Amino acid sequence: MSAPTTVASPWLPFHKGQSGLPLFCLPHAGGSASAYRPWQGGIPGVAVLPVQPPGRESRLAEPGHATMTTLVDELATVVLDAAGGEPYAVYGHSLGALVAFELLREIRRRGGTGPVTAIVSGCVAPQCVTEDRTGVGTMTTAELVEMLRRLGGTPSWLLDDPACLDMILPAVRADFGVKESYAYRPEPPLDLPVTVLSSDADPRATDAQQRRWSEQTTSSCTVRTLTGGHFAVLEQRDTARRHLSEALSTWA
Repeated sequence: MSAPTTVASPWLPFHKGQSGLPLFCLPHAGGSASAYRPWQGGIPGVAVLPVQPPGRESRLAEPGHATMTTLVDELATVVLDAAGGEPYAVYGHSLGALVAFELLREIRRRGGTGPVTAIVSGCVAPQCVTEDRTGVGTMTTAELVEMLRRLGGTPSWLLDDPACLDMILPAVRADFGVKESYAYRPEPPLDLPVTVLSSDADPRATDAQQRRWSEQTTSSCTVRTLTGGHFAVLEQRDTARRHLSEALSTWA
């Protein structure tokens, strides 16, 4: 069992007070570290480490990253420093899953210690991303708010409050900019087990598209299907934590 990181970083605002295998959790587009706080203390042997990208919550004054390249370049340094060469795992939901994938490839390019396993949800396999172009960059505020309502995951009171919208929409636009400018480039598959938490009614990622994550690893790819939409993993906390516990049990 690994001890959690003690590295102080704005990327890891909730890292204290846990022990176990570090699980770096990357949020969805416009999401924040707070999305994963309910998971802390709920996965035996695992230290849940929510990742806070710039442009939200405690980092509201910082500009968000505009490209995947700059995002994973900075994040790889954070993760490698925090893990300190000890075993760790990575989880990402929606855009966070895509960021996790490119993060792992960046760590591999650096010759750094990769995670023992990766867990993804709410995201088509990277080679399918070109099939999902939302066009957020050209949306009006009203159109963007309507899209967020359809997806779920954002409290209605936030979407109904103009002052709150002024705070959250820049991060949403920046994150979707990262996704929409992303261009998948073939590289050798990763060499680690992958777990996919799919949802049977996700309008943004069909089960078939998510199963194609198996093409991105030379190791095993396990798919667990939840009943629900795009944010089922966050809405069904107990079910998600059970699947995570099973995926991490070998190392936790």
